[in-house]
Amino acid sequence: MVADIVRDSTIGQFINFVSNGKFLPYEDQRSDFIVPPHFLSTSSDALTLCGDANEQKKTSGAVTPSTAITRESTLVMDEKELSLKLDDTNNSSDPNVVRWYGDDDPDNPKVLTTLIPRNWSSAKQAFVASLISLMTFTMYIGSAIYTPSIPGIMEEFNVSLPYATLGLTLYVLGYGIGPMFLSPLQELPVFGRNSIYMASLFLFIIFQIPIFTATNIQTILAFRFVTGFFGSPALATGGASMGDIYPSRQLAYVVGIWAIGAVGGPIFGPIVGGFAAQANGWRWPQYELIWLSAVSFVVLMLLLPETYEPTILLKRAQRLRKMTGNQQLVSQAEKDTQGETVAEVLREALLRPFILAKEPVLMFANVYLGFVYAIFYLWFEAFPLVFTDIYHFNLGLSGLPFLGFLVSAAITYTSYVLYQKYHFQPRSDRAKAEGQDLAPEARLEIGLIASLFIPTSLFIFGFTSRESIPWIVPVIGAALYLPGIYLNFQSILMYITSAYPLYAASVLAGNDLFRSSIASVFPLFGRPFFVNLGLGPGSALLAGVSLALMPVFWSLLKWGHVLRRRSKYTESKK
Repeated sequence: MVADIVRDSTIGQFINFVSNGKFLPYEDQRSDFIVPPHFLSTSSDALTLCGDANEQKKTSGAVTPSTAITRESTLVMDEKELSLKLDDTNNSSDPNVVRWYGDDDPDNPKVLTTLIPRNWSSAKQAFVASLISLMTFTMYIGSAIYTPSIPGIMEEFNVSLPYATLGLTLYVLGYGIGPMFLSPLQELPVFGRNSIYMASLFLFIIFQIPIFTATNIQTILAFRFVTGFFGSPALATGGASMGDIYPSRQLAYVVGIWAIGAVGGPIFGPIVGGFAAQANGWRWPQYELIWLSAVSFVVLMLLLPETYEPTILLKRAQRLRKMTGNQQLVSQAEKDTQGETVAEVLREALLRPFILAKEPVLMFANVYLGFVYAIFYLWFEAFPLVFTDIYHFNLGLSGLPFLGFLVSAAITYTSYVLYQKYHFQPRSDRAKAEGQDLAPEARLEIGLIASLFIPTSLFIFGFTSRESIPWIVPVIGAALYLPGIYLNFQSILMYITSAYPLYAASVLAGNDLFRSSIASVFPLFGRPFFVNLGLGPGSALLAGVSLALMPVFWSLLKWGHVLRRRSKYTESKK
């Protein structure tokens, strides 16, 4: 398992390519690999090579790897055995389409049938999922780790609070805009997930250097946007990567864990950065961010494998073309895009998120999550007002109340798992037993219920933040927001990816743009908003807006299937 993970990582791919498969080889690069006979070129030269090599195999008992074609063409599978094996896994009459070699293909992270387990072990799946979560956490912590630096930036560069807060706003806006351009590239088999992840993470690290070496505020703001932009693929399509390696039955659980990592980033940011900024100045939280991202980059370069099925098969087709001399061999993705130029394919991939964003279902999901997400970031401005001005916490301690979110996150995830296991999954199983699929709108039920936590949390936090009430009370009130945002994210993101399964990365990218664009604006007016209205009335206003949106949420649950029937992009019309 370890060798396969390293081989499929970015570094492993480079080693395999440079050594021409000698080091970290794939199954089809080994000397004992059996080439399906219909993959071999039918040219006279190739048949001569095949015949000579077959004779060599008979006399020596081994294959001399003098050429790729000679080596690979000697090992031909029995026709009857091959036909039985391919019939079980391939549903195409085209013999030149390269697919999995069988149900036990070790490179296949997907489920071929519902009766067999995945070919990746549970340990390998969990390990890769943890790496994706690490990458997501690293990018998300980059947003809020900036907030403890704001007072120091204001002092050193003599700028106002809204101006200094732009560093947070532009980062969030950057990772909202970035997926519209970078995430669709991950749906192109020629790139896949890993190449975009690693290239963007490398640039994320490089462009942090001008931030902590900056001599003016303009440089900080410009490169905060750039780092947010290049940090965006992990934030937008991490869930899609989870879908590459886990079946739909388990996906809700693992995306739930990934989402905790995503929520944990902004929560830990003020905690980690606060003490560093207090002790050593505003630049130190930025040092911490580059240390964390650099370590993550090294680990991911060495250990994160490619998970996107079309990319894995495209690379297999490329190897087989080189080995056999049969230039007709293609992956299904290559076949589907034959006749199209790279520019045309790229143009379609980049435009798709914008086109899908106009879908009524996605439009509501994007705006609603944007509002929920915006309040979460608004609290980065409200917390200093409460815990620094009212309860007199210092810069380091002022981030600790965010730990309340982690406690409620653990409780929320446990409840979510129980809901999935004992309520949602049995309903889905009963529907399948009746020959039907549960409508995607069923995913929205828990989100609608959880929406009640949002106004409740706002009311408690806003009206208990006073010196006469212990500080733990507003912490508990704020922590109650977590079930609302977490379960809303889970239900809506699972819903839109279930409704638009063929365009999951583009759908998630569009959602990231909307919610991040809305959320990026709120911190700019957060302090004046709460100072002018008061913590209680300001929170009540936000609670009222969230209550007003709940009937719209219910309408989507009730009539979302009608909107989906009118769309040409959805797979399920039920």
